[in-house]
Amino acid sequence: MSEATNLQEPESTVRALSINEVEEDEGNREIFLSVFVQQGQIGLSYYDSCDYTLHYMPDTMDNSDLHLLDRVIQVLSPNVLITSAKQEQSLLEFIEKLELNPEYKPEIVMFPNANFGLEISKQRLLSAHIPSLPPTITESEKIPYLSSCIPLDSVLMMRSVGGLLKCLERRTVGLDMEDSSMGVPILQFLAYTLKDVVYIDKDTYSALQIFKSELHPSIFKLQLGEKEGLSLYGVLNRCRSKFGSLLLRQWFHRPTRDLNILKKRQEVLRFFTSPRNFADLNTLQSSLRNIKNISTLLHKMSLANPKVVVWQSLYKTVYNALCIRDTIRAMPQSIQLFSEISQNFTDDLFYIATYISKVVDFEGSVAENRFTVRPNVDPVIDEKKRRMMGLPDFLTDVARAELEKLDPRFSTCSIIYIPLIGFLLSVPRLPTMLDKQSFEIEGLDFMFLSKDQLHYRSARTKELDSMLGDLHCDTLDLEMVVMRKLQASVLQRSHCLYKVMSLCAELDCLIALAQASLDHGYCSPTLTSNHRLALIESRHPLLELCTPVFVSNTYISSETEGKVKVITGPNSSGKSIYLKQVGLIVFMALIGSDVPAKEAEIGLVDGIFSRIHSRESVSVGLSTFMLDLNQMTGSLNHSTGDSLVLVDEFGKGTNTVDGLALLTASLNNWMRRGPQCPHLLMSTCFHSLIQLGLISNSPLLDLLTLETAIEGEELVFLYQVKNDICQSSCAANIATLAGISDDLVKRGVEVSELYRTGRAIRKMNSPSSDEQYSRCVEVVEKFLSIGLDDPELDPDSYLKDEVLPTLEENQKHSVE
Repeated sequence: MSEATNLQEPESTVRALSINEVEEDEGNREIFLSVFVQQGQIGLSYYDSCDYTLHYMPDTMDNSDLHLLDRVIQVLSPNVLITSAKQEQSLLEFIEKLELNPEYKPEIVMFPNANFGLEISKQRLLSAHIPSLPPTITESEKIPYLSSCIPLDSVLMMRSVGGLLKCLERRTVGLDMEDSSMGVPILQFLAYTLKDVVYIDKDTYSALQIFKSELHPSIFKLQLGEKEGLSLYGVLNRCRSKFGSLLLRQWFHRPTRDLNILKKRQEVLRFFTSPRNFADLNTLQSSLRNIKNISTLLHKMSLANPKVVVWQSLYKTVYNALCIRDTIRAMPQSIQLFSEISQNFTDDLFYIATYISKVVDFEGSVAENRFTVRPNVDPVIDEKKRRMMGLPDFLTDVARAELEKLDPRFSTCSIIYIPLIGFLLSVPRLPTMLDKQSFEIEGLDFMFLSKDQLHYRSARTKELDSMLGDLHCDTLDLEMVVMRKLQASVLQRSHCLYKVMSLCAELDCLIALAQASLDHGYCSPTLTSNHRLALIESRHPLLELCTPVFVSNTYISSETEGKVKVITGPNSSGKSIYLKQVGLIVFMALIGSDVPAKEAEIGLVDGIFSRIHSRESVSVGLSTFMLDLNQMTGSLNHSTGDSLVLVDEFGKGTNTVDGLALLTASLNNWMRRGPQCPHLLMSTCFHSLIQLGLISNSPLLDLLTLETAIEGEELVFLYQVKNDICQSSCAANIATLAGISDDLVKRGVEVSELYRTGRAIRKMNSPSSDEQYSRCVEVVEKFLSIGLDDPELDPDSYLKDEVLPTLEENQKHSVE
């Protein structure tokens, strides 16, 4: 994405710099980078002391190793890294690694967490010296203005701005020491993205329904809180592993225009969508389902005594990784991912799997709930286990011999073995044994009483202790030695396991996309670096799943085929669906997915901007229309000739004339850019935009509409896009479809016609039912009061003078 339009400082406050001063400033240039990480999301901002620019990156996902942050630091090489003292472990570990790097060591600054609060961050931003602010602007007007420069609802990014400005204030960066009341100077705000990462803001993600969280309906899963609803991510996510799903979500958050990456993904999809490879696809999916999170397993493996389930999961993971390797090695190694898997799934995996299989007795481990060793691994362990297995019969013989030596009062006894204590003689407690003194038996050493059983050491049990030792503990100790050796061997080869996880995640994602392509009949798009978008017979990837019949449409945009499309048509005719359909298909191509179309050629865009979804935001205190304006501001300021801009019904949130004027000005602004005009797809119900000739004539402009037909008085939507102009909004027909009464619709048509022809609109004053009844009663009573037998009565005169005036008065009340 290109940089935003510069916010120029007024001439009265800008000091012209000489060439020497500029060179000196560039020599003293410092980059201050502020980072805030929370629950897998990262927000960051940085300040360039050379040009007093604040760059921001809206909240986005990062993995546990913070690869995104690592790339940012590689690109920027900041002098100072600022973060909160209260941070997540992943960022703390990242900083520790950074401090150990001998080649590059930025200064690390940590402030108390209070300095990164959302409200205090906004206040610091309001206190900054921003010359582009109009000089007459009030404090209450600053927030709406700043919201058009920087997304205030990007929480983590805004919190990073708070820490950044705190550091700049302390170091008086860019401050005039003679005027301490002046805040940190910010000449411009620029959105920052990494090279080849396509810019898409939060509103566009929401409008296109790329993600959609819903509350989980099961009360037993309230801890999860949310689940994925009907969304593009939900449709395409067929991953068999959790880390695969996580990687796919990262791809969704960071679509790319790097052709090498996209073509690498496409070649895997083309292989798995070929019918002859379906069997291999199913085999790999079965194995991927059993690949566990290796990072978690290795962490647990590094603990003193890993549980049995850890060993089971590790063995299952390594075994299935070998199955994946063997399957992949039979596939074309010209495909880069297959070659990487074949090379990186080394024999270390076979060594680990074989070692675990030969050493760990999984059945015995589950039964005893501890690590146990298979037979024939260690002769000493085998011997001790053999002795322990023969102990019951041996101890029974010893007990018989001991019983013969005991007092005849004891009819039974037993020899028991207790780990850490040894062998003991156990006899039942006699009724005469009431206190500890009565427990004393000659030749025996009393140990303890347990459930009316007295336990003693005898000469024979002491002999057994010295002869057999503590078999159980000795066995445990020896098995722990074997386990430690196995642990060390696994951890020494952990580097290959981490590579297995990353490659399996990528394979899982691509197989998921291939499965979705097969299930929904997608095609492989042709990706190019030119400025043309061509979607032939394209479909909406979500709506086609919710309706039995979906009408496909074509969209072609280029400098010679019209980069600006203005769509008019009745409400509910499908304009918004068409806009979102184009946006979703382009987005799908930018993550490497196949797309719902017969054919597709997609020139890689650098950003997708939208003004589709109107939303309320209490957190930033802005009206719906103000938020709409912010979306349009971002689209106007940041879009380039390689961007895709979707605008749906902009201008409806305010006065009709004002809304139409803003829409016209925006549209003409884009068209005046010529070749640098973005791919613009705009829908509107302002038909006067075209009828009054408000749009400049341009070869870039195409006028579209969606076909409808009227059968009798019924409006039928055909949902087919064609080159034409809509002459009527068909509002009356749509109102009837919505269930509005015929009387109201009829009156609406009447008023519309009077307004259109410039005639006066007569106000209707409909009396209540009680008023109508009373007036009818009055007329009837007057009529009945006529004495027809009166010779002096003239009926014609009476009706004319008495009854008809009453009727006329009622008529006057009905229509004024």
